[in-house]
Amino acid sequence: MPITLTVRDRIAEIVFDVPPVNAFDSETWNAIPALLRQASEDAGVNVVLIRAEGRGFCGGVDIKEMQAHPERITLLNRGNYLTFKAVRDCAVPVVAAVHNFVIGGGIGICGASDTIIAADDAYFSLPEIDRGAMGGASHLSRMLPLHKVRAAFFTGGRIPAQEAYRLGAVETVVPRAALLDEARAFCAAIASKSRTALVIAKEALNGLEPRDVDRGYRWEQGFTLEMYLHADSQRARDAFVETGKAASF
Repeated sequence: MPITLTVRDRIAEIVFDVPPVNAFDSETWNAIPALLRQASEDAGVNVVLIRAEGRGFCGGVDIKEMQAHPERITLLNRGNYLTFKAVRDCAVPVVAAVHNFVIGGGIGICGASDTIIAADDAYFSLPEIDRGAMGGASHLSRMLPLHKVRAAFFTGGRIPAQEAYRLGAVETVVPRAALLDEARAFCAAIASKSRTALVIAKEALNGLEPRDVDRGYRWEQGFTLEMYLHADSQRARDAFVETGKAASF
């Protein structure tokens, strides 16, 4: 199974392993929320760790699926929305341990999480501007200041883990080889707390936020659909699938 859930020592681990780049199709995005709900509802779980095997944490959505089946955009949108919402709504804290690329939907998962542990090779990127899409800024705005988010969105550029750490988005940056051990140790510290206290704290902290990230993402998705219906969107996807590069406009 490409995405697995295991529980040990009050830590639930959700592991992505979808070669080649952990880019998920619409069916996969719609399957992830159930795993998060399962972990959230388990009285023996005090913290959820989301991590990945393979080349990078998450390559976002499967652009090839959208190129071949643009009619699935609403199904994909719903899967993205429900996944990110399930991360944020999880009754206990969610820790994302990321390496190499954190792209598109990977930003949504990290932005909805409570804490991010990053390998020193990690970077965050929203390349939607070059993929004929929109979305992701709502969750990146939970991580980074407004102008940094806009610069990243308009350019499709990369934010290295060290820069994200400097700006407060990342809890710690560790050598790639130490990522799993460091993430598990951090989760173990959380897992040692009272589940009741963690559940109450998570609800309180979510309620304290000055803006509703889920509503903001739903707003963005309206523009995602608008973009997908434009000819420039198909042109961008074609260029990416055929050449791996951004289209020229």
